[in-house]
Amino acid sequence: MKPAQQPTMLSAPPGPPVQQGFYASLTGFKQRVDLLVSYFCIAIVALMTLLVTYQVATRYLLNDPSAVSEVLSRYLFIWLVLIGSAYVFGLREHMAITFMRDRMPHNVRILLEMLGELATTLFALLVLSVGGYIGMSRQMGQLDSALQIPIGVIYAAIPLCGVLTVFYCLYNQYGLARQLSFEHKV
Repeated sequence: MKPAQQPTMLSAPPGPPVQQGFYASLTGFKQRVDLLVSYFCIAIVALMTLLVTYQVATRYLLNDPSAVSEVLSRYLFIWLVLIGSAYVFGLREHMAITFMRDRMPHNVRILLEMLGELATTLFALLVLSVGGYIGMSRQMGQLDSALQIPIGVIYAAIPLCGVLTVFYCLYNQYGLARQLSFEHKV
């Protein structure tokens, strides 16, 4: 009688080495944040599409435009722009003029990228996070005339954008520092 055969495991396709440790867990957390933020932005676009469609239908078919849908879609667009811009920073797909930086040696290029990330981190921390929180807090007592919600709820997108941008910039800084320490000179 033949011994039972063990099922064979397929080997993983060749690719980058599997990361372990702190950076791997940080990357996993970033991927979950990316997924959450992307679904949030998709939901905003879907809701805005419904609101604008409703606005057009009520305006042209019923000759009675809805003020609430117009104001809400405007505020959702503000949230989409701010949260989407933080998401783009996290993906490192924002606009950048890299003509000079690309001509530099590898280590100088990494240091320039780290300097840019540091400047963005400081701006996001001081202006967006701290300043946005102060502005949001001051507006919590004022209500929007159409929606009857505090204006501070609308302004909450600013510090949220700041916190996300700071997280993404710190993650990018850590990744750049790892490249600086582990890469060979090119």
